Amino acid sequence: MAARILVIEDNAANLELARYLLEHGGHEVLTASDGVEGLAVAQREQPNLVICDLQMPRMDGYEVLRRLRSDPAFARTPIVAVTAFSMPDDQRKVLVAGFDAYFSKPIEPENFVALIESFLPLLRLRHPAADQ
Repeated sequence: MAARILVIEDNAANLELARYLLEHGGHEVLTASDGVEGLAVAQREQPNLVICDLQMPRMDGYEVLRRLRSDPAFARTPIVAVTAFSMPDDQRKVLVAGFDAYFSKPIEPENFVALIESFLPLLRLRHPAADQ
């Protein structure tokens, strides 16, 4: 099932890699290069899933998550953190904050799309019209 996915990432190379992999996986990809832009794109375009870096200028990923989760339109949208932080406590902190998952950078191209697609069955349950 193709999904509309927003990738919020301030590193241009990482953003391009994620976009490339997801588009080749058959998904529509929206992009933003910082948290402020990402929040605006999310609110305007209503993606099915959001992939968000944690450490970005202007607004970090935790604040993006907080603002999206406070909007009823995004209360159940899968939001995945992708970050260079990789200490054992980082994953717990990310999940406690309310992200649906945590992936460490650098992303592994061989697994990235499949990992992201693992959230699409949740999408069908949350938004049945997405299957039509």
